Amino acid sequence: MERVFAVLGAASALLAVGAGAFGAHALRGRLTPDLLAAFETGVRYQMYHALALFCVAWAATRWPVGPVRAAGWLFVAGTVVFSGSLYALALSGARGIGAVTPLGGLAFLAGWLALAVGVWRG
Repeated sequence: MERVFAVLGAASALLAVGAGAFGAHALRGRLTPDLLAAFETGVRYQMYHALALFCVAWAATRWPVGPVRAAGWLFVAGTVVFSGSLYALALSGARGIGAVTPLGGLAFLAGWLALAVGVWRG
């Protein structure tokens, strides 16, 4: 499971760097400042949680308990929902998409809580 989270973290970081470059070069000047800021927020949180997946991969080698694994999957889900919804919002302009963004934020929060519980109990 450690390898899965490390690979997912690396893939997510790769995509975050690519998205950041796309935003900086292709979208600047094409999006309104608020939509560009939303896109950049998605990139930033994707990168944070790509790195968090490496933390989970490491933690799973020391404390191979359920909450640590749950943290990894919550970070993956949070990235897809939070960052994905911000990317979709920025690229489509459909404000309604932003309604699901907080669910991704809740997944991130639950992931950090699960990681703390797993490390504590492990």
